[in-house]
Amino acid sequence: MSDFRYVTDQLSVSPQIGLDDLARAAALGFKMVINNRPDGEEPGQPTSAEIEAAAKAAGLAYAHVPVRGGPTQDQVEAEREILASAPGPVLAFCRSGTRSIVTWSIGQALAGERPRDELVALGAQAGYDLSGVLGV
Repeated sequence: MSDFRYVTDQLSVSPQIGLDDLARAAALGFKMVINNRPDGEEPGQPTSAEIEAAAKAAGLAYAHVPVRGGPTQDQVEAEREILASAPGPVLAFCRSGTRSIVTWSIGQALAGERPRDELVALGAQAGYDLSGVLGV
């Protein structure tokens, strides 16, 4: 069972989820899952197709924005657009949750939606250090 980490009312992040976590996510009120993990990154991880099928079976919308290393501008924009049109609270995940929160926070910073200090504080509350990611 994965650790869902609250960031904002719109977003929580998590380390790798299992297929059984999707029903729990739906029961907790999430409306969408964003998978930031590339397929085949680690032996035994569920594929995007498996997660998508389980998400849809649980009544959740699904998006796959695989990020390898740091997110590209296109990945940041794709994630921003997905979150902007999400039907409700979103759970984003990757191996540790770091790529998910980094991709989101860069999008927030570039769009001027939240100041750097607020993003660093939100990251810290969720257990992630964003101080070196967002620049000064």
